[in-house]
Amino acid sequence: MDKSISILDKDYKQWVKALVVRYRQSQVKAAIKVNTEQLMYNFMLGRDIVEMHVEERWGESVINQLSIDLKREMPTAEGLSATNLRYCRRFYLLYSKSVVIYPQLEGKLNETSVTSICPQVEGEIQASFPLQELSPIFNVPWGHHKLIMDKVKGDVNKALFYISQTLENGWSRSLLLNWIDTGLYERQGKAITNFKSILPTPDSDLTQEIMKDPYNFAFAGITKHHNETELKLALLKNITDFLVELGTGFAYVGREYRLQVGHTENFIDLLFYNLRLRCYVVIEVKIGKFTSADIGQIGSYIVAVNHQLREEEKDNPTIGLLICRSKDNTQAQYALESSSQPIGISEYELEKFYPEKLEGVIPTIEEIETKLNEYSNNCAGADCTNTKDNQ
Repeated sequence: MDKSISILDKDYKQWVKALVVRYRQSQVKAAIKVNTEQLMYNFMLGRDIVEMHVEERWGESVINQLSIDLKREMPTAEGLSATNLRYCRRFYLLYSKSVVIYPQLEGKLNETSVTSICPQVEGEIQASFPLQELSPIFNVPWGHHKLIMDKVKGDVNKALFYISQTLENGWSRSLLLNWIDTGLYERQGKAITNFKSILPTPDSDLTQEIMKDPYNFAFAGITKHHNETELKLALLKNITDFLVELGTGFAYVGREYRLQVGHTENFIDLLFYNLRLRCYVVIEVKIGKFTSADIGQIGSYIVAVNHQLREEEKDNPTIGLLICRSKDNTQAQYALESSSQPIGISEYELEKFYPEKLEGVIPTIEEIETKLNEYSNNCAGADCTNTKDNQ
């Protein structure tokens, strides 16, 4: 049954016509930049809905009616469902303060411009939208945007982080969902380090950025008691997942990498090279709690790599990463201040990541026992079986 309504308001009818004109104008460039043009259209449509206060002017059902009217005028166009129009509004609200609108010097529309029809929408008389096309939000697929909007709950900084990561790493929607679910935004760059005091500013910032805390090793599949050898073997057995978790630019060099220092053999747990940082990365994995002695061990490995493997003309100074089962942050920071080598300290998790607060979602043992007692008391002296109410 068609539940559409008839809006006779002149401004509304003119706005619908203007949206049709705008959509058709966007198709001029669509063959070249389909995604960008569609995203620009969605952004401007969202802006119209917000700044024209359409629901206040024409009622709460105007979005549903707008969807019907646009589909009737453009039967072959996609993305005109009421749900998608509401996403357009959220899209604009989320990024409105992050996107700068510039007047465009050429390509003005003909007389049927949105400005002449709806004065509330100013500066929009261009054949190509007057948005800053270099903004990263217009280079990520719409499906990714909808996923981000559903997950970040209005946090624009978090949204922009996942947009930049998607562009940098070429994430599919499923990979994006995985990283959001594992809390990458909350973990990225959170390792305790001494990089700012050891490395020059540009290098220290980039190095800090790639360090996470904690690292998610759920892919290793370890659910029982284990030693360090078993953990490292599990990580290397799943080397692709391990490299993905470490981040962009890591290349595996070797495990138990042997370095001869004087008359002593040293074996580095895991040795990597980071192509972005252009340096070796010594990684030590500890299944116990961090101790200050760990700093001395990894520091000596870093010095050895600098002497024996690093080529000064093309490699930056080696850095170290200690990944422990747990750590005292204050102790870790004090230990780092005592070292002259660039080192980061993080924890790792073997379980899948879940939200921090699950109250009300998963009942506690006490809650279960209370409910069972209530049920038993209510049923005392009565037949609580074989009735529909108790099924």
